[in-house]
Amino acid sequence: MDKNIETSFLQIMEEEMIPAMGCTEPIALAYAAALARKELGEKPDSITAECSGNMIKNVRCVFIPNSHGLTGIETACAMGAFGGDPQKVMEVLAGVSEEDLALASKFVKDGKCEVVYLESDIPLHFIITLRNGEDTVSVEVRHAHTNIYKITRNGEVVFLNDKVLEKGEAADRSGLNLQNIKTFADEVDLAKIEPVISRLIQCNMAIAREGMKGTYGIGIGKLILDQYEDDIFHEMRAYASAASEARMGGCDMPVIINSGSGNQGISCSVPLIVYAEKKGIGKETLYRSLVFSALLTIYQKEYIGKLSAFCGAISATCSSGAALTYMLGGSLDAIAHTIDSTLAITPGIICDGAKISCAAKINSGLEASLLAHRMVMSGKHYLPDTGIIRTLTDETVSTVGNIGKEGMRYTDQVIIASMLKKKENSQT
Repeated sequence: MDKNIETSFLQIMEEEMIPAMGCTEPIALAYAAALARKELGEKPDSITAECSGNMIKNVRCVFIPNSHGLTGIETACAMGAFGGDPQKVMEVLAGVSEEDLALASKFVKDGKCEVVYLESDIPLHFIITLRNGEDTVSVEVRHAHTNIYKITRNGEVVFLNDKVLEKGEAADRSGLNLQNIKTFADEVDLAKIEPVISRLIQCNMAIAREGMKGTYGIGIGKLILDQYEDDIFHEMRAYASAASEARMGGCDMPVIINSGSGNQGISCSVPLIVYAEKKGIGKETLYRSLVFSALLTIYQKEYIGKLSAFCGAISATCSSGAALTYMLGGSLDAIAHTIDSTLAITPGIICDGAKISCAAKINSGLEASLLAHRMVMSGKHYLPDTGIIRTLTDETVSTVGNIGKEGMRYTDQVIIASMLKKKENSQT
């Protein structure tokens, strides 16, 4: 294995696979608001949240941790400003007290937090402004959830990111391709990946088991198991879906995210962990399979971007199916066929924001990827030039990415406009 590839891939994992409590978009708003409050030094009199369409879409319906079932941009910002700890970054709301929540809720109820649509070509882009008397602090975030671009106080710039990250990424991603990902997963020293993978298993399975209790949303995990015959593939889908539902339903347990998304972190890990536990797969094989799945998800998302009209869970569930083929000793060709056959089935599922029904999309994505896995293990797969499948799997991945990022750009605008219109109508 090339040492530069090893170094960059380890950096990518450290950068992308971090803990986050709750849906990452409202948590990012809360983090920025907490930073602004720290700079302001006082409780705010008012807050303005200027948000891109994708930010509005992904915060609108999802429950916020430690809020007792509240939703919305206003609540996320107020909770960050009144009770958030910016040092905890994506777990910024972990220490919110009942008193903090009461202050934030009253602040929102009194109409002191305004949401403004931010016209921007950057899907993940927002500016949080806190005011106290004549003092004003603004925190601007671009491209990635914690990628602080600029902080201003009373019109003067107090922080400017002099290393502007166009995608919010620092680690070198140029080596990402299917062959390099497999070689890295095969050969990396287990000790170098154990800290992040052991944390991944612990966190993501904990919230999966919590979700399987059926107390969040519609209890989709239990429904899947009750509806279908006893089969390990149904159990893999059930636990992954339940984890997402708990997270979308306001559970305060942290998730190890992938490409800025907890649902993606869940989708590319929980199914493999469930399979390994049930089938007695050894630690080393499981760890290497999880590394493969995580990096394949990141690779796919490099072409699509952090936020788009393309459901990111589809990329992550594709990775799970391919990683299961990897786990069971499949060749590079078999893994490639699993990816191609999955992407022949599910590349058209839209993202209409974060919400509890994301769990059902994860179920659908896994159904397709596990079908593709079974096809390949039976010696069958879809051939190149079947629809969007290309001769090389890396070309298929980039093609789907281009469809998700460029081809669905107008789709994204229509989705956002529809959601904003519905919100306006509900207020009249």
